[in-house]
Amino acid sequence: MSHILAKSAYKSLEERLNRFPQGAPASDTLYKILAILFSEKEAVLVAQLPIKPFTARKAAAIWRMPEPEARKILGDLASRCILMDMESSKETRYLLPPPMAGFLEFSMMRTRNDIDQKLLAELFYQYMNVEEDFVKELFFSTETRLGRVFVNESVLDVGNTVQILDFEKASHIIETAEHMGIGMCYCRHKMEHVGKNCHAPIDDICMTFGDAADALIRHDYARSVDASEGMEILHRAYDYNLIQCGENVQNGVSFICNCCGCCCEALVATKKFGNLHPVETSGFLPVLNSDTCIGCGKCEKACQIEVIKMKQLNGEKVPVIDENVCLGCGLCVRACPNKSLLLKSTGKKVITPSTSVHRVVLMAIEKGMLQELIFDNKALFSHRAMAAILSSILKMSPIKKAMASEQMRSVYLRKLIESQKI
Repeated sequence: MSHILAKSAYKSLEERLNRFPQGAPASDTLYKILAILFSEKEAVLVAQLPIKPFTARKAAAIWRMPEPEARKILGDLASRCILMDMESSKETRYLLPPPMAGFLEFSMMRTRNDIDQKLLAELFYQYMNVEEDFVKELFFSTETRLGRVFVNESVLDVGNTVQILDFEKASHIIETAEHMGIGMCYCRHKMEHVGKNCHAPIDDICMTFGDAADALIRHDYARSVDASEGMEILHRAYDYNLIQCGENVQNGVSFICNCCGCCCEALVATKKFGNLHPVETSGFLPVLNSDTCIGCGKCEKACQIEVIKMKQLNGEKVPVIDENVCLGCGLCVRACPNKSLLLKSTGKKVITPSTSVHRVVLMAIEKGMLQELIFDNKALFSHRAMAAILSSILKMSPIKKAMASEQMRSVYLRKLIESQKI
C-alpha cells in the first residue's frame, strides 16, 4: 500500500512538472530520480505549487497550514536548490524551476553527502542518454530552442566584431551581469560517476547569472565571481576547446555552459540527431580557403560535434564541413594554424526571444500549453505575471499571435491583438 502511495506522490509531481513547457516525460527512471531528490511529503506538496512565482503566504494557503510551517518547508527546498528563492526588499518569492535547465542540474552542481550522487548520476544517464525521451522533448518539441551557441569571440575579424550584437557575445553577458556564479559542470560530473567523463574541467566552469546565480550562491551551489574572473573563466573554456551554450534570450541570460561534445546533453544530442539543431546556431559558418590549407586535420580534431571530416579531393587532403549540422562556434577556426578557415555570416535572420518570459510563452504556444501559464489553477491570478505574458504575446509574429488567440479563445486577448493593427 505504501508503495502505491509513493508512486502516486511522484506521479502527481511528474504531472506538475509537465504543466510547464520544459517538462519531463514519465518513466520509472524519472520516478526513481524524483524519489532521491524529494521525500514523499515534499513530492505531494510541490505538486500543488503554482507555475508562476509565489510567496510563503500563498504556499501556506494552498497547503492549508500555518505560514511559519510553510516557510520552513520552502526554506529547506530552497537550501537544496529544488526551489529558487528570489529575495527582494519587499518579500521573498519562490519558484519551482523546470527540470532542465533547473533543479536536475543543480543537484549535481556541487559535491553532496546528503544524497547518493553516484546513483543519481547513473539514473540521469539512463533517463537522458539511454531512454532519450527527455532529451527529445527538451530539445525538439518546440520550434523555439531553450539554448543557443555563442560564437568564440577570439576568432572574429574586425568586420564580424562590428556586426555581432551585444547579446550574441558571452563577454557582454559576463561584463554586465548583476550577479554571476560559477559552479561545477553538471554534465561532466554526471559522466564522471559513470566513468565516461573527458579531460575538460568539472569544477568552476559553468556560469549562472541574475536571480538564479544569486540563489545558487547563497546556498553554496555556486561561487560568486566578478566580471574580471568571469572573463578568465571564459578564456579558460576557450583553451579547453569548449563551446559556449547559453539561454536563448536577448536580455537576462540565466546560464552559459562551457560544453564538450562527449558529456554535455545539448552537444551529444547534436551529434545524434544532426541537422535538427537542438540549440540555436550562432549565425556564422566556417569557410575554407583551399589555397592555403595544409591538410593538417587540426580543425577536424577541434570540432566538438564531429561535423568536419578530412577527405581526399583532387589529390589533396582537405576538411569537408557539414554546414547543415555546424553550430558556427568557431572552434575549428581557432585551431587552424594557417588561418585557412574564416567565419562568415550565414545571412540567416535568427529571431531570439527578448526575455525568459518571451521564450517560455513562445514554447508554450508551440506546444499548445499557453493556458497552463495563464490559468494557473493553483494560485490566484497575478497581474504582474499576466502583464508579462501578454506583453510577450503582443511582440510576436502574426502567426504566433493567432496561435495564442486560438489556444485561449479569449475575447480580451483577441481585442488586444487586433488593436495593434490600427
